[in-house]
Amino acid sequence: MEQPEHKAEALIIIPTYNERDNVAEVIRRILSQPASLEVLVVDDNSPDGTADLVTELRGNEPRLHLIRRSGKLGLGTAYIEGFKYALEKDYPYIFEMDADLSHDPDEIPNFLNAVKEADLVIGSRYIEGVNVVNWPLSRLLLSYFASLYTRLMTGMPIRDTTSGFKCFRREVLTTIDLDAVSSGGYAFQVEMNWRVWMEGFRIREITITFVDRTVGQSKMSRQIVREAVLLVWKLSLAGFFRRQKRRRRR
Repeated sequence: MEQPEHKAEALIIIPTYNERDNVAEVIRRILSQPASLEVLVVDDNSPDGTADLVTELRGNEPRLHLIRRSGKLGLGTAYIEGFKYALEKDYPYIFEMDADLSHDPDEIPNFLNAVKEADLVIGSRYIEGVNVVNWPLSRLLLSYFASLYTRLMTGMPIRDTTSGFKCFRREVLTTIDLDAVSSGGYAFQVEMNWRVWMEGFRIREITITFVDRTVGQSKMSRQIVREAVLLVWKLSLAGFFRRQKRRRRR
């Protein structure tokens, strides 16, 4: 028996790797929102059986979708694959969201309201002070100063450049060359923001409270940090040369 077709307002993309203990609850909370939403889980062949659990949940929930990947291919490529799926299926709004409940699904209506007058809405931890719960001071300082460093180096008017809670209009993702985006982790978030900004789209930040995961392990690593630092230099130089090119055309 074929499942009925749903016309959702937005698709929430959730990359997963060993998130079996969190994924069912985050899906339940998203799909209980009053907005018309669907969820796409992009799983990197989690050894803990995350994808198997999502497959079970899909049996009773036509608004839940799954992409199984062959291995741990990274956050950036997971989102790119999810974006392409969303564009193919013609969703008006596309979200990025973590699987570990650090992003509150109850904030989704606030994003959908804000995106009426923006092209990209970013859930920011640093608009009104610091809205982070349960992070060790070292992690908090790393995140805060990484955003400050990125803002100063690139000129992007964004206070939380590494936030992973976002809502895009589909027009943004159809304009950006997704195949040219190669970063992962924090760097992926920075690069996507930069590309959106370079295209002249409207970017708005709204305040969220980020709550550190209580189950599972963080995917943060030194390699992710190094990649982000190097990317900021690359984007800074690319932005400089773009500005020089525009001046010569005038």
